[in-house]
Amino acid sequence: MSILDMTAVGLAKAIRAGETTAVEAMEAVIAQIEKTEKELNCYVTFDKEAALERAREAQKKIEAGELTGPLAGVPVSIKDNMCTEGIKTTCSSKILENFVPTFSSEAVKNLEKAGAVLIGKTNMDEFAMGSTTETSAYGATKNPWNTAHVPGGSSGGAAASVAASECFFALGSDTGGSIRQPASYCGVVGMKPTYGTVSRYGLIAYGSSLDQIGPLAKDVTDCATILEVISSYDKKDSTSVKREDTNFTEALVDDVAGMKIGIPRDYLGEGLDEEVKNAILAAAKKLEEKGAIVEEFDLSLVEYAIPAYYVIASAEASSNLARFDGVKYGYRTKEYEGLHNMYKKTRSEGFGAEVKRRIMLGSFVLSSGYYDAYYLKALRTKALIKQAFDRAFEKYDVILGPAAPTTAPELGKSLSDPIKMYLGDIYTISVNLAGLPGITVPCGVDQSGLPIGLQLIGDCFKEKNIIRAAYAYEQSREFEKCPLGEA
Repeated sequence: MSILDMTAVGLAKAIRAGETTAVEAMEAVIAQIEKTEKELNCYVTFDKEAALERAREAQKKIEAGELTGPLAGVPVSIKDNMCTEGIKTTCSSKILENFVPTFSSEAVKNLEKAGAVLIGKTNMDEFAMGSTTETSAYGATKNPWNTAHVPGGSSGGAAASVAASECFFALGSDTGGSIRQPASYCGVVGMKPTYGTVSRYGLIAYGSSLDQIGPLAKDVTDCATILEVISSYDKKDSTSVKREDTNFTEALVDDVAGMKIGIPRDYLGEGLDEEVKNAILAAAKKLEEKGAIVEEFDLSLVEYAIPAYYVIASAEASSNLARFDGVKYGYRTKEYEGLHNMYKKTRSEGFGAEVKRRIMLGSFVLSSGYYDAYYLKALRTKALIKQAFDRAFEKYDVILGPAAPTTAPELGKSLSDPIKMYLGDIYTISVNLAGLPGITVPCGVDQSGLPIGLQLIGDCFKEKNIIRAAYAYEQSREFEKCPLGEA
């Protein structure tokens, strides 16, 4: 087996056993990046020598017995909206093109403490606004399965880097499906934990009440292990939750006997591609064969999730992005007359079209006269969606459905129609509005050879249910390998 074929957990075991080293693993990743990166554009920032030096330091600590964790020595890529001390963090935007943070986000620090080795920062939709990684100021990332297609977004660079073996696992962020949807498009496993489980300190905010950091990896075991490492209570983050039950790896059991799984009828209706639907129902059948009780039910309110989400997320974005004005850090326009002119020119030159669209929408729904009509109504709808999930979880342990209505669209098709792009998030955004955990697992490929993703949703703080169901499903079939990811 080539090093690149190993999972993150498998590689860490091999390094601990002295079968390979952190340096050899990093060299293998660098060779793969040099082979495929020109075509894929997964990374925004990548410094080969710095990555090798970090690997050498990790190896020394492993040999000295200082690092013994399940991820020690494993190369990781980080989405470019998480601050990394001394390493450029741009959010794939011109407005932050020269921003080098003086601190690292808590999730990154937790990984470093566990001995994971940073490779570089991955491409994303600008400020995480988009579903295709085409709104990046540094060009679009391509899908490793077929480079004429998008990898999904906004964590498209992270998902593509895992699928193409340009890293062993990645950290992404999920505001409305930005981990789970690209995981589905790229044929990898992606998980969004319950809101508050992973500290948002150092994550450059898009929608503060929705954003959550999570792992993208080759399999469910890796995802559970990574989540265990990055979960922590953090007093620097006012939304962080104190949890005692973060030993997620104990849920890695191939047993779903008696587990109640609900499939919302609303998720199988109009707009869902037939091949995706068949793959999802076949996955449900596999779980049923293993002893799970599977039935369809009415979730309701699904059609209101998208308008509620885009009103709330855009309102929070317009507030969060007000700080990028050319005064303290980031890009500043060259020529201007007075302070107000400097603000206007800096922001109009620094932000891309999709970011401007969402800032304008957010400013509008928060403005006098429209606040009650739009923003407050969206918040009430969010509460109703949460209640609908609460009712569902009184009856079911896990909700099963698609992660996206189709497989990855072609490059250039979605951006021309923003509404169509927004509708692509229909199965993922309710999870963020209700603060629930969700995981995407590959469940087949379509006729064109593009991956299809199965989404499993759990109740708040019940990650173990979805990890157990995902792991049991994963054990039931062989997964197709991404052609570009093969060493």
